[in-house]
Amino acid sequence: MSKENNRLKPSLFFLSKDREALFSKKNRALLSDPMDDNNPITVQVLGICSALAITVQLKPAIVMTISVIAVMGASNVIVSILRNLIPNRIRIIVQLVVVASLVALVDQVLKAFAYDVYKELSIFIGLIITNCIVMGRLEAFALGNGVWKSFLDGVGNAAGYGVILIIVAFFRELLGSGNLYGYKVIPDAFYEMGYENNGLMLLSPMALITVGILIWIQRSKNRKLIEEK
Repeated sequence: MSKENNRLKPSLFFLSKDREALFSKKNRALLSDPMDDNNPITVQVLGICSALAITVQLKPAIVMTISVIAVMGASNVIVSILRNLIPNRIRIIVQLVVVASLVALVDQVLKAFAYDVYKELSIFIGLIITNCIVMGRLEAFALGNGVWKSFLDGVGNAAGYGVILIIVAFFRELLGSGNLYGYKVIPDAFYEMGYENNGLMLLSPMALITVGILIWIQRSKNRKLIEEK
């Protein structure tokens, strides 16, 4: 048994080292930074159009978040694998082909398994191809980094984008219609006392105002962090 244990120790040592390398501080930052200090929407001000268009209800925002995470994670991995094989002069075309193929796959999956949501999001799912966050991370990161880091970067930025969608949709649906995820959450007693849903929250201008408030909060927070440093 002692000999077997001695054989296992080196392999366990390398496994622990590999695990530490995979989830090192720098790698974890690729996931955490886009969720906060380097958020694609509130800091980089990218992907605003879809944040305004699909946040009337929480369900479409969540489905769009999952779709973007899938597309960005997979496209970053594919482009990272091919980065040394792609001629520089056609790299944008290759990136567009990769993203378009993945978006078409996501579109068909939604059509097959979530048709009601597909009808609401069909146009916007297609527009993932032109989302500047997706193309920006392929160009700025996946073309110059390994597969694992590119995957983390894609998932992190997509999740950061999705968090803002979900927050905006949460407040718009709650205050605009008194529902969350299609279910009524404001008790009838509130309506009997004179409460009225704020229909203005369902209009596009309020999406812009809500995103603007989130940007202001994020910028104020970042300014405090800079002053502390």
